[in-house]
Amino acid sequence: MKKIIDDISAGVKEMNRYQAGKSIEEVQEEYGLEKIVKLASNENPLGPAIQVIDTIQSEAKNVCLYPDSDSRELKTALAEKYQLAEEKIFLGNGSDEILDLLMTLILKPGDEVIQADPAFIKYELAVKSRGGSSVKVPLDQNHRHDLQAMEAEISDQTKAVFICNPNNPTGTMLEREEIEDFLEKVSEEVLVIVDQAYQEYITAEDPFDGVELLEKYPNLMLMRTFSKAYGLAGMRIGYALADPELIDYLNRIRGPFNVNRLAQKAAVTALESESHLEICQNLNNKEKEFLYQKFEELGLDYIETEANFMMVDTGMPAAEVFKELQQRGVIIRPGHQFGMESWIRVTIGTRADNEYFIRNLKKVLAEGNE
Repeated sequence: MKKIIDDISAGVKEMNRYQAGKSIEEVQEEYGLEKIVKLASNENPLGPAIQVIDTIQSEAKNVCLYPDSDSRELKTALAEKYQLAEEKIFLGNGSDEILDLLMTLILKPGDEVIQADPAFIKYELAVKSRGGSSVKVPLDQNHRHDLQAMEAEISDQTKAVFICNPNNPTGTMLEREEIEDFLEKVSEEVLVIVDQAYQEYITAEDPFDGVELLEKYPNLMLMRTFSKAYGLAGMRIGYALADPELIDYLNRIRGPFNVNRLAQKAAVTALESESHLEICQNLNNKEKEFLYQKFEELGLDYIETEANFMMVDTGMPAAEVFKELQQRGVIIRPGHQFGMESWIRVTIGTRADNEYFIRNLKKVLAEGNE
């Protein structure tokens, strides 16, 4: 066994495991609390549409059967939604699986992938585990991707560029023209991956969509998910839109039944449940304005968001605020994990959840300033 362990790649040995936040059950048990408000993982507080739950319950009797290996029903629904050929659609067990498969496909040891810093931590983990190197480019003064600086980092070793739009954890977004200009400048030999996990929450005018550009830029990949606005985080289902040849190679290396039966059926119904999606979007829009107002009343700096979460500067060590809030039954994400030492990331919840968060944040801030 020792020889086997010794032969594990340096990239994997240098990695830290992705640390998900504690579950509601863990926090309840640790602190003996009855009420827990979880605002740490950017989950949809309303959950999926009731029609989706009905579909899952109806399909449960068939879980003894393997799922459709090609997810044909869901691909057809997505193809119709985006007016794309099904050959341009790839389904994965969450966007995480797609990232891992993609990096396995295109990277060899020593290759580089450019990303913003901070951005979604999974990018670096997927790159390092394949022997690649993540080139991190700091966000600009407005907490947005600095595409000019990212372009300047492109070298002969660069295989891909990640653009998280809206960005996790800052919630900031690049304009449509900015990304299109970047695509025009980047060599076709460099894959540009635009992660659009929070696309459905964008309220800004004229956002980058990208679907219409797939034909023009074969080096463009769009990644989207059912985990956020559609409320299916627990089902683990994401998808990518890209050049058919790239999709074909991804299909060759994925597991034959990588998307489970319930997830496929649930996602199809979620796409059909447009009224529920609109309700979720309206709630998010209303509640982010509520949080803006409360942060202003508290005199706290915050970053305006185009997602279902936001960053706020508490003026205190993030780890301390995280611990104090958790002891009071509020789970958030501490910003020191992203290099933002006094900031916290909070998911936008229901009005009751947000009020509970603000009430407890006030107590933590008051005690911290005594």
